[in-house]
Formats: sequence, structure tokens, C-alpha cells
Amino acid sequence: MSTQRKLYVAVLYGGRSGEHEVSLQSAASVLRNLDPERFVVLPIAIDKDGRWHPGDVSRIEKGARLLPVFRDQPQVVLPPNPQPQSGAMLVPLGNSALTGAGLPLPQIDVVFPVLHGTFCEDGTLQGLLELADVPYVGCGVLASAIGMDKEITKRLAGLAGIPVVPSLVVHGRTYAHQAAALPGEVARQLGYPCFVKPSGSGSSVGVHKVKRPEDLDAAIRDALRFDRKVLVEQAIDAREIEVAVLEDLDPTGAPLCSIPGEINPRHEFYSYQAKYLDENGAELLVPASLSAEQAQEVRSLAGLAFSTLGCEGLARVDFFLDRHSGKFYFNEVNTLPGFTSVSMYPKLWEASGIPYQELLSRLIDLALHRAAEKKTLLHDFQSL
Repeated sequence: MSTQRKLYVAVLYGGRSGEHEVSLQSAASVLRNLDPERFVVLPIAIDKDGRWHPGDVSRIEKGARLLPVFRDQPQVVLPPNPQPQSGAMLVPLGNSALTGAGLPLPQIDVVFPVLHGTFCEDGTLQGLLELADVPYVGCGVLASAIGMDKEITKRLAGLAGIPVVPSLVVHGRTYAHQAAALPGEVARQLGYPCFVKPSGSGSSVGVHKVKRPEDLDAAIRDALRFDRKVLVEQAIDAREIEVAVLEDLDPTGAPLCSIPGEINPRHEFYSYQAKYLDENGAELLVPASLSAEQAQEVRSLAGLAFSTLGCEGLARVDFFLDRHSGKFYFNEVNTLPGFTSVSMYPKLWEASGIPYQELLSRLIDLALHRAAEKKTLLHDFQSL
């Protein structure tokens, strides 16, 4: 039997974004499936006000569908000042004596962010973890920030030769001056129906399908509640195809791409309600019904998108498949995709031969490998 100590994995969940509730579902699944032979799990909840609390494992029901946020738990912080001797550790705020409450503060070996949306997967949290010098699962600061901004993501994908659907950008600070003319501009350039999406949100939060010019203003104003920038995108009659991408532990290897899956929404489009509130809101087809040539094409495009955007660890890359032309269009990249029991990312890898528990272990191994590589970099010019 191996005498190697178990690694302490801090699972961060909750957060300040509009996808807080989705994160609670993802975290419950991760907590249930992390290998207990390798890892000791430290659930850390971030409430909707941005305060961090240790999760009390004794109060988490076995098999729970949600990992609750216990706001009555002491508050803690992860200070952005690396400690060379002890590593990253959670520090209690105020007079909170966590050790006295039976909540030890061990060294954190790796952080597994199970968070979605603003302040979670947009590079801000990743920046804090970089400052704290603690390994973490998933993309770094740059790819996380790019992936969260749909406009920038599509601009870069287009430059790499990946087809994207035509769109217009609306900025909140100037919208009042263009509101009157915009319905006509959308009709000329994109046509109706069209989709209105917050540029920096996920899980279809704030997304609207607009069928008439007179409905555009209300949709944009609602989307602007979630982000300062909104994307107005041409609607095409398309199937929704998704590919899970995993970084190869071999640094010379290309990104690993799963078999493609398909989302068949039973609502008019794959809305937040269809994803998370209606158990029968969508049918997840794994594998997608594609020809061998189509499957290879979309997997190649997914790998190219992953590399183009500088992704590391994992990402789910989503495409539209035009029902009439048969052409694939890049939709978005999710750098921290859902990990719920019904989420496409783990389902695709399971169908591709990597079970959920092994997938989580691989992601942690990738995080540790990246951290080890970064430790070899110089940050002091004088040391040369």
C-alpha cells in the first residue's frame, strides 16, 4: 500500500454570479466523485455577497443534489501572499477560531474551482489563486477572461479561421444613443429572429430570442442587467453540438477531444429554464447523430479553438450545425463547464472512455503539473 499522503483539495463553489445555484449542483457532484483514496476534500463556499465560508462536511447530506452554503460558518480568506514554508492556507477573519470549532486549517495542495460566471471563471478568481501561488484546476487568467467574453472569443476564433455567426455588439454606456436606430440596423445586417446575449454571462442567463423589432429593446435592457456589453446574433436553424476538450498530460500531445454530443432542447432554445429548472427541458444525445466526417470536423475545430484561446486543463467547446448548409459555426467556449449529474462535459468523457472519478483526478494532475512547471520560471532579473 502506498504511504504517499493524501492531497488536500479545496473545492470552491457558490460565488457572486447569476450562476450561483448552478455551481451548488456542480459542487455536489464533484464532492461525491473525488477519489477518497487520493484526496481530502475541503469544501469552501462563496456566498452571494462574495464572503468565503468553510463548508461543514458534517452538515452536508450524503447524496445531496446541492452543496449548500452555510452562511453561519466562520468567514475565511485566501490571502494573496504565498508562504514558501507552509503553502497556501485559509485564514479566519476577525476572532473566528476555526480550529476550536473542529475545523482544521491544513495546507491547500490544489484548488478545484467549481464556479460559473462573473467573478468565478472570468479570470478574477484565477488571478487571486495566482497571487496566492496555489495550484488550481482549469484555464489560467488570460484564457478564462477571453472565454468569458463572447465577443472577444468569437473575434479570435474568426481570426483563426473558425466560422462564427454574424453579430453586432451593444455597449451599455452608449445604448441610449443607438436604441432608436438599432432595430432597423439589426433587420438590415442580421434579420429576425435574432438572439440577444450578455457578452460575459453563461448558462443562458439573460439570453432572449427576439422575433420582432419591437421586442429588441426590452431584451437588450434585460441582458444589460447582467453585463455592460451585449451581443446581438443572427439566429440560424441549427443543431447544438458540443465537444469536451481535455489537455494532454503529455506536453507534446494535442488537446484530447471527446466524441461530440448534441443538445436537443424541448423549449424554443436552450434557455436557463431548459438547462436547470425543467428536468425534461432538453435531451442530451451522446453521441450526436453525425457522420464520421462531421464528427471529425467538429472535433478538429474544437481542438483548434482550445489551442487558439490558450486554454489549459479543460473546456467545453460549443458549435451550431446549420441544418441547411451543413456548416459548423463556433458558438462559445466554457472554461469551467458544468459538472452536475446531467452536465454534458462529464457525460461526453464517460462516453469517450474516461469515467467521472478518473476525469476529476486527471484535472487535478494537470493543475499540479502546470504549477510544477511554473515553479521553474524566474521572477527576479538579478538571479540571472
